[in-house]
Amino acid sequence: MAVQVWSAGIDVGKGAIDTAVHGKPDAMHHATRDDPGLRDLIVWLGDHDVVRVGLEASGGYEREVIDTLEDAGFEVHLLNPRQVRRFAEAKGRLAKNDRADARVIAEFMAKMVDRTADRRDRSLDVLVEHLSVRRRLVTWVADSVNAREHLRDPAMRKVIEAQRKGFDTALKKLDKTIAGLIGAHPDWRETERRLRSVPGVGAVLAATLIGLLPELGRLSRHGIAALVGVAPFDDDSGKRRGPREIHGGRATVRHALYMAALVGKRHNPLLAAFAARLKGKKPKVILVACMRKLIVMLNAMMRDKADWNAAGKLAARSAIPSRDEMTGERSHGAQA
Repeated sequence: MAVQVWSAGIDVGKGAIDTAVHGKPDAMHHATRDDPGLRDLIVWLGDHDVVRVGLEASGGYEREVIDTLEDAGFEVHLLNPRQVRRFAEAKGRLAKNDRADARVIAEFMAKMVDRTADRRDRSLDVLVEHLSVRRRLVTWVADSVNAREHLRDPAMRKVIEAQRKGFDTALKKLDKTIAGLIGAHPDWRETERRLRSVPGVGAVLAATLIGLLPELGRLSRHGIAALVGVAPFDDDSGKRRGPREIHGGRATVRHALYMAALVGKRHNPLLAAFAARLKGKKPKVILVACMRKLIVMLNAMMRDKADWNAAGKLAARSAIPSRDEMTGERSHGAQA
């Protein structure tokens, strides 16, 4: 007789967590998001024979909950809030509150999640936080430049210029810190060296891939493209053939990849040859295709532990566009 595997859904808030178990309508639990509350939650989940737990990303509040549950032996899945919300809408469940969200997450876990979750890599937390602050500093520098451009008062322009210089200084200092973090970690250091052997891949993209795309090298070419959000999706109905468009994915990784593809299209011989074969298509279509080609190539290099110079046939094969990549006719799998 098969053993019932119970799935639970957790709605994580700043101060509290609400939990539901799918298949047990009366199994609801409310606890504070602190050590006593988490200990109480673990006991409650054990009493209800829960094995798998799902929760949504919630701005970082979920990390402590995931770590505690994993340490207690639960299989924990970090879910995409958009996918869970669309699942609820498809079920006609439009009400949204903490208890309702927990029930929806529990049902989503039971009916939609059929994979085994990997444990969260806690060693990446410091690097991820530094990358997050770096993105803010880059935005603030750009905002300062834009603000100064529209100011006429010399005194106000001086204030904004001082602000910009402060952000620039902080950004340069942070880049050195990030380089130090990667250099102090042997695995990250080797990954960065391998990634940066590719023309067009600089320190920012390498750090971004290490911190925000740990799946690199472990997925198929179609899977990694969809995860980043550079896979073309069909939009057809009957005889109508709509334009292929990219959707979803990890925007932060995609933004860094965009800049690398711009450089690579000029200075990477394989990407340059690939872009030349797409001549005649819209510039943005060509650039996105180059982004997809670049991440697929990096994924293959990480999978095979091959450097750019040592990649040989692997790199050459990555430079040849398939029919799908030339036309954008293929749809790809689920996105993050």
